[in-house]
Amino acid sequence: MTLTLIDGPAEEPVTMDEARAHLRVDSTSDDALIAGLVTAARTMLEAETRRAFVSQGWQLTLDAWPETRRINLPLAPVVSVEALAVDGTALDAALYDLGLRHDPPRIALKRNAALPAPDDTVGGIGVSFTAGYGGAAAAPQPLKQAILMLTAHWYENRMAGGMEGGAAVLLPLGVQHLVAPYRRPRL
Repeated sequence: MTLTLIDGPAEEPVTMDEARAHLRVDSTSDDALIAGLVTAARTMLEAETRRAFVSQGWQLTLDAWPETRRINLPLAPVVSVEALAVDGTALDAALYDLGLRHDPPRIALKRNAALPAPDDTVGGIGVSFTAGYGGAAAAPQPLKQAILMLTAHWYENRMAGGMEGGAAVLLPLGVQHLVAPYRRPRL
C-alpha cells in the first residue's frame, strides 16, 4: 500500500497574521521562516493524527484486492472518492459502497461484484480521494492551536525536540494533549 499526495492544501489552517500574533513578532523579516515552520508543524501533526487538516487530493495504491473486500483509507476525514481504478480504468461505482463517515473511512466492495484483477502485480489498483475538513476556517480550533504552539516551540528553540521530565520528546506536552482526541488508530 502506497499513499501519495497529489494535490496539496491550497492554504494553511493558520494564517501568517495568526502565527505572527502568537509569536509576538511585529516585523515581516522572519515571514519565510515562520511560513516554513507552520507548514512543517501542520505536516508533522497530520502524520501524528493521520488526518488532513485542510482539503488535499491523495492517491492510495494497492497491489491486490484485500481479502476482506474492504479498502480502509489511511487518512480522515474523507470528503469524496473521485475514482477507484484498476490499471488506470475507473470501476463502475455500482461495484462498491462508500463508508466515508466511518473510522477508518472505507470502500466496501460488493459481495457478488466481479472485480477485475490488475494486470500489474505492483500498484495496479488505485483510489483517488479528497481528505480534509475543508478550507482553513473549517479546521478544528484545537488543531490550529497545536500548530501555533509547535511553530512557537520550534521558533524559540530551533531544534526538533526537547526534554520533559528527563525524557526526550518530539512534541511539547501541550501539543500532545491538544492532538490526542484527534489521533486515529493505526490500521
